[in-house]
Amino acid sequence: MAGRLLARGMIAGVLAACLAFLFARVFGEPQVDLSIAFETARDAAAGMAAEPEIVSRKMQASFGLFTAAALYGAAYGGIFAIVFALAYGRVGRVSPRALALLLAGAGFLTFVLIPDLKYPPNPPAVGQEGTIGLRTVTYFEMIVLSLCVMALSILVGRRLIQRFGQWNGMLCGVGLFVALTALVQSGLPNINEVPADFPAIVLWRFREAAIGMQVVLWGALGLIFGPLATAVLTPGGTGRHRVG
Repeated sequence: MAGRLLARGMIAGVLAACLAFLFARVFGEPQVDLSIAFETARDAAAGMAAEPEIVSRKMQASFGLFTAAALYGAAYGGIFAIVFALAYGRVGRVSPRALALLLAGAGFLTFVLIPDLKYPPNPPAVGQEGTIGLRTVTYFEMIVLSLCVMALSILVGRRLIQRFGQWNGMLCGVGLFVALTALVQSGLPNINEVPADFPAIVLWRFREAAIGMQVVLWGALGLIFGPLATAVLTPGGTGRHRVG
């Protein structure tokens, strides 16, 4: 049964990635083109020769983007299915669809929103080559720390629920999550490499598109995987089966 869930998770991930790809094509790629145009004009003004284009921009924005999104979605869908299989039946009497949405929301919050609040995505022409290593390391540190904060808050919150009741325990768990997130983010270095003359509206819309793409991906993953998992776990429609 776990194998069937894994296959359906990958299918759901690919379908969700297709929707995210369409969103990125409509809202994200125009901002990338504007950013590249800014970078090209800046380099020309500085007398720098344009770098050779190994892969055409048209290919990057179409087949390249779709392939990356599909692989990304399949991987995330598979991991999502594994986590779902481990959680189902162990987090209370929650239906497969509800659990899928809860996990999708938690995944978006942990792996996307919290890290992006500290280190938001940047378009081309923003960032320096010498700090690529630092930016990569700090971003993944933020993801790991966000995951740890989420896990700790859930564990503490469950204990507090048993002691103070569901409502009070949940509020304390959320408060702990917010406090620890703020503490972790304040302890990591700030990185600001946006050129002074870079169009603010392009940067803002690019970041909107980037987070919107993730909203579509995770939201669609939860919505698509829920019914697929229900078909595996509840063949009689009772919702009582459990993954071993």
